[in-house]
Amino acid sequence: MATPVTSGLKQVKPILSLTHIEAHRKVITLYKTWYRQIPFIKANYIIPVTKEECQQKLREQFYRHANVRDLRVIDMLLVKGRMELQEVCAQWKPAATLLRYWEETEASKPKDFMSKFLSGHE
Repeated sequence: MATPVTSGLKQVKPILSLTHIEAHRKVITLYKTWYRQIPFIKANYIIPVTKEECQQKLREQFYRHANVRDLRVIDMLLVKGRMELQEVCAQWKPAATLLRYWEETEASKPKDFMSKFLSGHE
């Protein structure tokens, strides 16, 4: 009468990496590849940022995902990073899209009375 209960866990196959060490090695390789391409990106795109700012932004983007431990997620991020690099190197990505990495994500809060009044805070 009762149906057999099946296990809720399923073994998933990794996308690219079999171990965390292999995934880490691929991430470091991708980081170094991006780092080496920064001077060429600066030469191909006319963007108002320095080489040091590009290096800092690259470091920031990689540290943003530093706490990811799932191999499949790491592999997907690697695929996305490689695609992004290919788009930038082939100049398929417009400079305005590239500059979105440097735009402020939070609007600065108004400091003086007139700015607060015009923004609707007071």
